[in-house]
Amino acid sequence: MASLLSFPSIVNETAARIVATGAVAMSLAYVATGNSWILLPLTYGFVARVLSGPRFSPLGLLATKVIVPKMNIKHKLCPGPPKRFAQGIGAAFTITASILLALDLGTASRIVVAMLAGAASLEAFAGVCIGCKIFYAMMRIGILPESVCEECSDISRRIQTV
Repeated sequence: MASLLSFPSIVNETAARIVATGAVAMSLAYVATGNSWILLPLTYGFVARVLSGPRFSPLGLLATKVIVPKMNIKHKLCPGPPKRFAQGIGAAFTITASILLALDLGTASRIVVAMLAGAASLEAFAGVCIGCKIFYAMMRIGILPESVCEECSDISRRIQTV
């Protein structure tokens, strides 16, 4: 069970940006229409990626198994823990939006998802991961335990030798 619910220690940045592009598209579709059937897979995708990386995420699988392998470019690798944290923020936003929608607060739900679309757009189109920046800031000021910092440092060293 633990292996099913594991997140990759190393993440392909190209795949992460493709997933973010899909999240932007779904977020904007939800904001434009308010259609709850769009919010459902958007929320599921973030939760699935937090729990197991791309393994159970249709968008994650599309990015890692179909699109990225067809791209003839040099891919940048990055540590997984900050990306998992960023997916957790996305899950928090979409779960919040889902609760707001269930409480018949559709406009508030759409505002929350619009904010998510903004952050995901930075990742998708500029390679700027807000969640990763928050994660590293939490490392610097000591909010995250030393073991997490050591794991990220170890992963970064392994990536540099690849």
